[in-house]
Amino acid sequence: MKIEIDFTKSIQENADDYYALSKKSKKKLNGLDAGVREVERKLIKQKKDGPKKKNLVKKRERKWFEKFHWFFTSEGFLVIAGKDAKTNEVIVKKLMEKNDVYFHADIHGAPHTVLKTEGKTPGDISKKEAAIFAAIFSKAWREQLSAVDVYSAKPEQVTKSAPSGESLGTGAFMVYGKREWFKKTPLEFSIGLTKGTDHFLSSGPISAVSKNSEYSIQLFFGNNSKGDTSKLLKKIFYDKSNFSASLDDIVALLPSGGFSIKKS
Repeated sequence: MKIEIDFTKSIQENADDYYALSKKSKKKLNGLDAGVREVERKLIKQKKDGPKKKNLVKKRERKWFEKFHWFFTSEGFLVIAGKDAKTNEVIVKKLMEKNDVYFHADIHGAPHTVLKTEGKTPGDISKKEAAIFAAIFSKAWREQLSAVDVYSAKPEQVTKSAPSGESLGTGAFMVYGKREWFKKTPLEFSIGLTKGTDHFLSSGPISAVSKNSEYSIQLFFGNNSKGDTSKLLKKIFYDKSNFSASLDDIVALLPSGGFSIKKS
């Protein structure tokens, strides 16, 4: 063992330096020993308790219609509406079938809306709810209009054939012939937690959402943004039903504009 001596210091000073160094080293060793003991304690506890269980959240399989605005009527008919020009185009050209019913709010900035019948005949309640849905997701909500006129037509009346000298862009269609009108359709809107074991949220006319939900919340015109409203809805559904919804999912269920909330 080599010992270095500083000849500029006295023997006592050199001895004091080595004593201080030994105390410092001993402190480090004690700390290291304590760390080793703590690791050993945790390993023993982990072995005793077994591996940690992770909370696995089962992801719900998305339905094809969730690419659009959608809801189910009180009679169980699916209604879909476009979110933008591209989805409007898809709904009319690819998804609307012979026996379906086409709806459109009589206001600029309204989505193409289709009631899917699957060959069955929808009742007046389903047609009325589809008209309300077409109104809700039109520009009328953003402009806070209490009601707007909506019309329905047969699929063969909806076409890309524009008047002479005009052309139609993506998502734009012409409707020719006789229409069924739903005058002064109210923008009555709510969001709810669906019944059954596979819970998820849906939104639409109050009558349909109430019929298909365990718990629903009515929404009104207001000054709260989509984002703030979604956060509030997420909290309400969790507090009421212990259901944790995705904020993105909630945002997708809301029309453009401002909101206020009334719990039902």
